[in-house]
Amino acid sequence: MGGKLAAILLVLSGIAPAGSFAMSAPRQEHSCRVVGAEKLPAAAGGADAICAAIQHAVAAQAPNARFSAEVRVVTPSMLATKLVVNGRALPEQKFAVMDRKLGASSVERFAKSIAAEVARAAKA
Repeated sequence: MGGKLAAILLVLSGIAPAGSFAMSAPRQEHSCRVVGAEKLPAAAGGADAICAAIQHAVAAQAPNARFSAEVRVVTPSMLATKLVVNGRALPEQKFAVMDRKLGASSVERFAKSIAAEVARAAKA
């Protein structure tokens, strides 16, 4: 029992050798950030809604892909996104609504188009 207690104390104190125990924090598989969210129309649902839509769409199309997305709100009807998929930066993706401002349905279409790009890059 003394050995178990010593192992627990080593883990808690942070001096256990790396890899000696399987108690490490899980690796973050994705991240999303929206810049300029104050420009979003209320109907778009806000920054959290955009990131949730992207994460849901990517989970459906490319569940094993690691990605990060930085969405920039250019205008109330246009978004630009920088994507990094499995460590590789992709060209900037742009999405615009021509006849009105962004809304819930356009955010869903945007998220699905981002997920398609993530899926394509994950296969490459």
